[in-house]
Amino acid sequence: MPTIKAKKWMLVILSGLGISATHADVSTNLGYASEYYFRGVLQKESSASGGIDYSHGDFSLGTWAADVGDGLEVDVYGSYGYSFSDDMSASIGFTNYYYTGEFDDTYKEINLGFAYKFLAVDYAVGSWDGGDATSDDYDYLAITLSHEGFYGKYATWGDEFDGDFFEFGWGTDMGGFDAGVALIISSEELSDQLDGNGNPTESEALVFSLSKSFDL
Repeated sequence: MPTIKAKKWMLVILSGLGISATHADVSTNLGYASEYYFRGVLQKESSASGGIDYSHGDFSLGTWAADVGDGLEVDVYGSYGYSFSDDMSASIGFTNYYYTGEFDDTYKEINLGFAYKFLAVDYAVGSWDGGDATSDDYDYLAITLSHEGFYGKYATWGDEFDGDFFEFGWGTDMGGFDAGVALIISSEELSDQLDGNGNPTESEALVFSLSKSFDL
């Protein structure tokens, strides 16, 4: 479990970046998923994760790591959000994805978000470093509708990546833990499943998750 040393570590980094930690919030999180799916793509069955986040006003910065079998996925991200009203907000930020093993190579992207009442639109544009001087550009668009813990999402990849998926889920507080269940239906471009002839086919997965946040 994270200790006060984690908070001091984050505050030292922020101070080095010239970011004030006065009236800031620092929290950590631990989680588990029966299957780790990212944007419609299976990363690993039975995956644990954890992260630490800093927020100050409309600014946030954090890092998160998950078990992907061959090492860890380690994400570093930051964002700035602005609320136009109680019902409308927008954000801009970045996310970098790194891997400690041979599972994948580095992704770097810019993130844009807009939310109005029960509607959220997220857009990312990024590049993938495939190694050996190989790289691909991509974009990603997701539209989510949510109400009282239930949500439905349609998302699609573009540019040099391809594929789309639907996700339908529900989340709730369960004894101080955040519990969730989601049905993910991915197109054959994103699928890890094969038909009887060995060709990629549309995939379906039912995913259960459990997580806990701690304020430091």
